[in-house]
Parts: sequence; C-alpha cells; structure tokens
Amino acid sequence: MNKIIAAAATLVILAVVNWAIWDKEQQLAEGEVVYLALAPVDPRSLMQGDYMALNFEIGNRIREALHERQSGEGALRAADGHVIVTLDEQRVAHFQRLDSDQQALADDEMRLRYRVRNGRVEFATDAFFFQEGHAERYEPARYGRFRVNEQGDPLLVALYDDDFERLITAIAR
Repeated sequence: MNKIIAAAATLVILAVVNWAIWDKEQQLAEGEVVYLALAPVDPRSLMQGDYMALNFEIGNRIREALHERQSGEGALRAADGHVIVTLDEQRVAHFQRLDSDQQALADDEMRLRYRVRNGRVEFATDAFFFQEGHAERYEPARYGRFRVNEQGDPLLVALYDDDFERLITAIAR
C-alpha cells in the first residue's frame, strides 16, 4: 500500500511540475510583449558570479504611490499588487495608477503584477545573470522585455538597448 501511495504522490508531483513548465513556456511563446525602462545597478556577487541588479523606473512611481497610500507609515511593507500601465508605440509601459480591486481597464491599459520586498518594487525578477567577464556587454541595457500573461504576471525575456536591439541572452533569476 505504501508503494502505491508513494507512486501516486510521485506522479502527482511530476504532473504539477510539468504543468508549471508548460504554463511558463506558453507565456513565453504567447504572452503580450511589454518593455519596462531600467534604472540598473551592476554589482558583483562572489557567490553568484556577475549579474545586474534590476530596478525599473516604473517601480519608482509605484513606490511613490504606495507611500502616499500608506500615508507616512514608514518603510514599505512586503506586498503584492497590480499596477495599471499604458503602452506607447514601442510597447514601453508607463505608470497610470495602482490597481484596486481589479478595476475595469480601458482599451489602451494593461495590468502588471508587482511585489514589494525589502522596500524594493520588483517585477518577476530582481537580477539578470550573465557570464563572468561580460559586464560591458550589458552596460547599454535600457529596457527589460517581458512577456505578460492574462493575469498580469510578467516573465523577463531579455535586455535591450536604447534602440530596442536585443543584448546577448543570459539567465534571469
């Protein structure tokens, strides 16, 4: 009986993991393309190798709006939420407002999920890893290209320069 339970549990775990992988692959293939302007920092980690810590300009606007909403409560608390953005002709997202209770969207608006951790606003990832010694290749990074699913969850695809030229592919955390 224990062997049957163990086998069934293993099959369920494998099914859940494979479904999660399939879901992310679908999002990468079919998600809506959105660019977020970067305000990058480029530290080095002795344990992790070279990486670019990602900070997005729209995150600064979200942080300001959250401070206004919290009305002087001090440091931002850990939170998850959605921001409403509009996209320009290059599909760069621009802050409109924080979402409250799944508001109806105008035709030119999109909902993006964000999270606040340690006072920082993050979208999908807070770092972009690349091969050691290749930091200069990523210095011109100005945009993160994301694929966004219907729930507003962004996945980082690549980094792009001012002219929307893709920089060499690396691993996003």
